[in-house]
This record gives sequence, C-alpha cells and structure tokens, in this order.
Amino acid sequence: MKPISIILLLCLLAMSGKSYGHDKPPILEGPYLGQKPPGMVAEPFAPGIISKKSWDGEGVFAPGMKEFYFTTKGGKYTRRTVIGFRQENKLWTKYLEFPRNGETAFSPDGKRWHMAEGYKDRIGDGWSVRKSLGPMFDRKDWGIMRLTASAKGSYVFDDYKNKVIRISKLKDGKRQTPKEIGPVVNTGQWTAHPFIAADESYLLWDSEREGGYGGNDIYISYRQKDGSWGPAINMGDKVNSAREDFYPSVTPDGKYILFNRNVADGNTDIYWVDAQIIETLRPK
Repeated sequence: MKPISIILLLCLLAMSGKSYGHDKPPILEGPYLGQKPPGMVAEPFAPGIISKKSWDGEGVFAPGMKEFYFTTKGGKYTRRTVIGFRQENKLWTKYLEFPRNGETAFSPDGKRWHMAEGYKDRIGDGWSVRKSLGPMFDRKDWGIMRLTASAKGSYVFDDYKNKVIRISKLKDGKRQTPKEIGPVVNTGQWTAHPFIAADESYLLWDSEREGGYGGNDIYISYRQKDGSWGPAINMGDKVNSAREDFYPSVTPDGKYILFNRNVADGNTDIYWVDAQIIETLRPK
C-alpha cells in the first residue's frame, strides 16, 4: 500500500469515530492500568480505554492490585458484562469476561469475590463457579445489588426492593441476621451501593437527598467510639456533580476512590479521586 493510502485510511478511521473495543486495548503498563493518578478533584479513569461512550462502571481492583474488573454495556455487549484485566510482567491484558450476575466486590483478603447474594472463591489464578450465600440473603422479598465485606466478616448490602441498606455481623463465627443499618444511612431516595472499610472505620454509599448536588451523591459516615455510625456527610463537589454519582469503593491499597458517574444519558463512566479526601472530611 502506498504511503498516501495509509494516511487516507487513518483519516477515514478517525472521521468514522471507530473504536477498537475492550478486547483490543492499547498497551497498559504500570500501576493502575498505567493511568496517571488523580488529585483531590475527581477525574475519569482510563478515558477512551475503560471509560468510553457506553455504560462503563463498577470499577474495582482486587486485593494485591494486580487485577481490575469493571462492567460494560454497549456495542457488542447487549447486556451488562464483567470484564477482567490482569497484570503480568507490568503489562495489563484482558483475561476474562462473563455476563454480570450481581454487582461485584472483593473480600479484604482477596479470597472471595462477592456478587450480590452470590460469590465466587479464589482457586489458584481463577475462580470457582458462582455460589449462593444461602437463604439468609437469597430472599425473594429482597433485591440485593451490591454486598461488601469487612475484614471482621461483616456484610453490608443494599436492597433495591425496600430501598434500604442492611448489615450482617459475624459473632463467634456465626452469621447474624441482617438488620437495617439505621436512619443515618437509610434516609433519602435510591439509597444503595454501600462500601464498608476493611477495618469498619467508615462507610460509603450513594443516595439522593435534600441539599445534594443533583441526582445521587456519594456520602460517608464514620464509626463512632460507641460503635454507632456518625452523621452522613456529603463528599462535596470535588467528588459529586450535577449528574448521578454512585457505586463508590476504595482501592485495596487505600489510595483512591473509584465510583460511577452518569455523564450523559446512556453514558456512564468510571471516575477516581485521591482517597485523602476521606481524612479531610473526618470530624475532628
């Protein structure tokens, strides 16, 4: 092919807005998929690579920071699909995909992959088949979207059918009946997508409340000395926007918060921000 033909082809591809999709990403090398970390103002995560003009959200790193997972819908993905990347020899490559069955989160030790009322256990470099947490959680009158776990074994999860967040503790090795976490959290509309810190020192979630920035905002509550949860604190305009901001999680190394932002109808992106904001908001 003559050089002028190659230039013409590249121009035509650029004009067509062609995207190579999630299965043909550019070379991703280094920590955090090779992305430059954000500061104290939220920025898109891996724009044009992970966050594209489709529904791309629910981004989470697995403990160890060598695996990254997110959910996408758009283009060839006609239903929400989980995509997994793995880092080997500093390079990130896609290694799995499957239809989503429950929003994903990892236990702090990385041995269990939670998917709503189900889970998969780590087996070598792979995962078991999806199993149920049992009748205590797999109930027809509940609608669990996201369940996260602390290092103490507590489960915190939402229920879209009843619009509440519940907690189930582990006591003397026995799973306790889930209870509503209380009005500090369960106030407002669309309260969902909780993330509990590994040491249970704080809780993140999203809700639509009076005084917010628009749509769902991300809130934080800190554990008090008496074991109760402190006031819900809006994480501010460095995190929240006039659109819906939701599904927060903290990277296992504790350095960044990942969350979803509805940037336009049908277009959801993953954003991230320095997790130091958690300390700046902590009551003195």
